[in-house]
Amino acid sequence: MTNVAIVGAAQTPYRRRRDDASLAELVHEVTVAALADAGLEMGDIDNIVTVSNDFWDGRTISSMAVMDASGSSYAGGKNVSTVEGDGTFGLFYGAMRILSGVYRTTLVVAHSKGSEGDPMMITNSMFDYIYTRPLGLEFISSCALQARRYMDKYGLTEADFALVSVKNRRNALRNPYAQLAGELTVEEVLASPVLADPLKRHDLSPISDGAAAVILADSPVALRLGRKPVWLKGGAFCSEDHFLGDRDLAEAPALREASRRAFEMAGVTDPFREIDVVELYDACSYMELLWLEEMGFCPRGEGGTLIRSGETAPEGSLPVNPSGGVLSAHAVLVAGLARVIEVVLQLRGEAGPRQLGPKPVELGLAHGINGPCGQSHCVLVLGA
Repeated sequence: MTNVAIVGAAQTPYRRRRDDASLAELVHEVTVAALADAGLEMGDIDNIVTVSNDFWDGRTISSMAVMDASGSSYAGGKNVSTVEGDGTFGLFYGAMRILSGVYRTTLVVAHSKGSEGDPMMITNSMFDYIYTRPLGLEFISSCALQARRYMDKYGLTEADFALVSVKNRRNALRNPYAQLAGELTVEEVLASPVLADPLKRHDLSPISDGAAAVILADSPVALRLGRKPVWLKGGAFCSEDHFLGDRDLAEAPALREASRRAFEMAGVTDPFREIDVVELYDACSYMELLWLEEMGFCPRGEGGTLIRSGETAPEGSLPVNPSGGVLSAHAVLVAGLARVIEVVLQLRGEAGPRQLGPKPVELGLAHGINGPCGQSHCVLVLGA
């Protein structure tokens, strides 16, 4: 797939609270910045995809609150549609709109202010209202169930998970957009307060506010612009059962299949050797290991070995989340689109202090998730 390119991208810094800006102001900020990055104006955009969620925004039909801010009323009104999921799914939908031949350019914008709600109450509502919601199951406790099952089945340890937190918080020191950054030790991660065994405070991503936007264009438009386009080489999303009891949480078949389809579309046969950078959705430390294994970057149960070998990205290793990943900033719904933008910056050679080298980055992978314990996955392969 080389008929769709990312020609503009922007994101806000991610912070614990953005009391200085409303949701609409955050959306307007990244919309204007993405247009400037692409060298386009609002009149050049054919349609808009907003990414929002009523529960997180605390209002019904929450997308309506940000439509004007994203340019929907320009010149009498533009076609606007909404995805209630991660930003990667919004990008996939925007790409399909271009591939339909109806539109030539699409703006995809995602926003989140986790500081304005109760994440435990909000994420409790994603579970079955008869059997599991009354138990108080929510994001952290459900992830703890998955982490424990993964440990028991494949022999992973809490120290393996801690390595991910150490690596990503260190990587975030080079990322001005990150919320949490610092030099941690494995011992400090293991000694941090237990929130739901086996997960500790430093195993978990923070609550964040922020927004992100990308502009997609078809080949003729992308090639006319002065900005170096980043091409969507392959992409797929898949989902599995919603009820946790119907799943083996140590496995992620939806991710396995989405990766297979995306790699096949992109012509990738050996992802470890062909992919130059991976930005994946690590809402918890264990997820980075589990997702890498299911994507086929290493055998099952060897994610910890892969992270140890690539902690400082030596020759022959796989750079994973050089931005610091979701563990360093987690604006829900936005985080996957942020992964896309980080890959775009790497492919352009514009990632600043976090730019990989010495050889150019030519192929990258961005990943997002929806639902409890990675129920749905979206995998995007991007190339220069």
